[in-house]
Amino acid sequence: MADASKKKPGQGRRGKKYADAAAQVDRAKRYGIDEGFDLLTKVAFAKFDESVEAVFSLGVDPKQADQMVRGAIVLPHGTGKSARILVIAKGDKAKEAQAAGADFVGADDMIEKIQGGWLDFDKMIATPDMMVAISKVGKVLGPRGLMPNPKLGTVTMDVTRAVSEQKKGKVEYRTEKAGIIQVAIGKKSFGKEKLKENFVSLATVIAKAKPPTSKGTYMKNVTISATMSPGITLDAVAVQAVTTG
Repeated sequence: MADASKKKPGQGRRGKKYADAAAQVDRAKRYGIDEGFDLLTKVAFAKFDESVEAVFSLGVDPKQADQMVRGAIVLPHGTGKSARILVIAKGDKAKEAQAAGADFVGADDMIEKIQGGWLDFDKMIATPDMMVAISKVGKVLGPRGLMPNPKLGTVTMDVTRAVSEQKKGKVEYRTEKAGIIQVAIGKKSFGKEKLKENFVSLATVIAKAKPPTSKGTYMKNVTISATMSPGITLDAVAVQAVTTG
């Protein structure tokens, strides 16, 4: 018979600080937004500036095209991360991208560089005329979420605005398996109020994006957490209410 006292791989590795933080979180409770963010700032114990993430469990079937929830939003206080922006454009639009502060600008030369394995950027913006050429590396960009998309504002002639939005902290959201959306909403150093404002802005656009074909409860479960800290479950009804208030 196996020794039941032996721990499974991965158990007990989080340490005392995590255990102390987890002890402060009532897993059976659904916290109000203010209370939840108050608690988040108390239990985030890591010495580095942890990222804060919001996770929404939605009552949708992402396998159905008409129930996919996807979009982008510029968070009021950004994400705390400076995105490296690549713009694929030619002529005046390339010059416009450089003036707007894009980190990398090019056309066919950059596409060839990507074909060679280069992916040292976080977001790609492109003018519409470059999309046929970009399709050559679609299989590389797509799985990494780097493919430009007009619905997300990354295929556009307004290059200046697109670069500015990305630099200010524009984040994308989309339903993954089981209707889950995960989005970084800032850093621990932001403090409660800025994190809460970013969260409410995100929750509002997700609430408004409810597909007409989605039946029953839409916002089923909402949690917030810092990188090293336990998740805190928020009252989904309260979150839904603040998005309509």
